[in-house]
Amino acid sequence: MSRKVHVVGVGMIPFTKPGASEPYHVMGARAAKQALEDARMDFNLVEQAYCGYVYGDSTSGQAAVYGVGLSGIPVFNVNNNCSSGSSALFLGRQAIESGAAECVLVLGFDQMNPGALKGAYDDRPSPMSRFIDSMTEVQGYQDGTPRAAQFFGGAGRAHMERFGTKAETFARISVKARQHAARNPLAIFRQTVTLDEVMAAPKVFDPLTRLQCCPPTCGSAAAILASEEFAKKHGLDTRVFIAAQAMTTDTPSTFHSGDMRRVVGYDMTAAAAGRVYEAAGVGPEDVDVVELHDCFTANELITYEGLGLTAEGTAEKFILDGDNTYGGKVVTNPSGGLLSKGHPLGATGLAQCAELVWQLRGQADQRQVEGARIALQHNLGLGGACVVTMYQAA
Repeated sequence: MSRKVHVVGVGMIPFTKPGASEPYHVMGARAAKQALEDARMDFNLVEQAYCGYVYGDSTSGQAAVYGVGLSGIPVFNVNNNCSSGSSALFLGRQAIESGAAECVLVLGFDQMNPGALKGAYDDRPSPMSRFIDSMTEVQGYQDGTPRAAQFFGGAGRAHMERFGTKAETFARISVKARQHAARNPLAIFRQTVTLDEVMAAPKVFDPLTRLQCCPPTCGSAAAILASEEFAKKHGLDTRVFIAAQAMTTDTPSTFHSGDMRRVVGYDMTAAAAGRVYEAAGVGPEDVDVVELHDCFTANELITYEGLGLTAEGTAEKFILDGDNTYGGKVVTNPSGGLLSKGHPLGATGLAQCAELVWQLRGQADQRQVEGARIALQHNLGLGGACVVTMYQAA
């Protein structure tokens, strides 16, 4: 990276169930104002804004940013499914690194409806049609079953078939997620659950039960990025910087491998992570804390391996040994993750960013990872895009 990019401010509002939130533009403005307050700077110093969301009309980003101020700056709207927030973060970081801007606002939000995800249009080809065809070829398609659960449940099945992973192992991820979320006042589900409760919940798509699927959520989060020179000039917080970042999209293996893990982005994850480790000169064994895309427990499990946190085929032992939580090798999703913190699609990447910045600053209160110096973020969207970001404490 040619110029060091600092995260000088972050903000996040509590996530809520659909129907219980403020309108998207109000949520977005609130999170942006929090990030500015955290940075202790005025909005008039922001030169550009990048806004990630999935459920909204064109220029929804402007509607949210206008609630902060009418400054006339460029506002870019970004839609990359569940990785929309981190895709916006990628663009904001790239603008500063290249010298196109000195200080930018990155904002994510979504106001979702109850129920399973579905496409917005039925009068044109779906961008997911190729993925559905690949899934159908591998495992068939069940009408009436949530499509996303079939994708990621299928990835879990593939891991079970290849490595003998037990159904209970996936459920243990939900137990861990709730234990972490109990310490997070911004999470939507803060009550703990037992392994028996997770396993006994209604089955959505084997091996996934309802408590192993992230809920539709409303919310917003934001970050302020600045160059090192700009930050020092204006007395901004330079404790955390982006050490490396990579974004990947699908390759032929997604559609031709016959492996559901790859259909849902395993290879995108591995490629992005590899680039980040190489660019930062830091390996997965050096990472202290991770926020990864646990839209379903199955995706968290396969992502341990995709990120290189544990070798392929060893994720079950990684979980059973407690290496994914406090006292283990790397604390994964201390926020509670998508499973328990919630998943407002466009906000997720920025919520992950906020959590990791708080961790590296030592501001995560009861969920603080002791001595955290290196943090890794993984945000995935089917369709597809994967963004992996490494943060370091200066």
